[in-house]
Amino acid sequence: MIRLHSLRPRPGSRHRVKRLGCGESSGHGKTSGKGHKGQKARSGGSIRLGFEGGQMPLIRRLPKRGFNNAAFHKNYAVVNLSDLNEFKAGSVVNEESLREAKLLRGNFAGIKILGDGELKHALKIEVDKVSSGAREKIDKAGGTIELRQPGTRPAATADQGNGAGQDAETDSGKGTAKKKSARKASPKSASRARKPKSEKS
Repeated sequence: MIRLHSLRPRPGSRHRVKRLGCGESSGHGKTSGKGHKGQKARSGGSIRLGFEGGQMPLIRRLPKRGFNNAAFHKNYAVVNLSDLNEFKAGSVVNEESLREAKLLRGNFAGIKILGDGELKHALKIEVDKVSSGAREKIDKAGGTIELRQPGTRPAATADQGNGAGQDAETDSGKGTAKKKSARKASPKSASRARKPKSEKS
């Protein structure tokens, strides 16, 4: 039977410590295997992996080829069913309510509900993704799930609305500028037409 006084490390997990500075005959005397001077010979001196003394490192000198999906990866905010029990029965759970409850923060591509825990009462859930286990538990509790369509987040619609409004304002401004320039040009042309031609002597 294993007791506290009989605990031992697993055989092979612990190694004998290299003894340094024990005379030249040991092979690790004098400089203790660190050589003479330099950054590596100092106490606590170390160089990070890949550092080449300020020279452009190899990983940056090599050409980068191929395709990587990392740029197109979407990060979803994860919320478990156990976190939704703080909402009252029949309330709507969406991005705004989750942020007010401080269950979400930061930027993300969408919200996903996972089935960790149990849902105690029925809720109206409006998110982007739901796991199969979470869907079963929500249906069992009498709740409803409404999946949002892509591109229907409040921030995205607001940005699009602001952009459209700015474009409309710039277009309207251009139109008014053109009209004003046209109005200013008309009196000059009229004065030129009315000016009598000088008679040749």
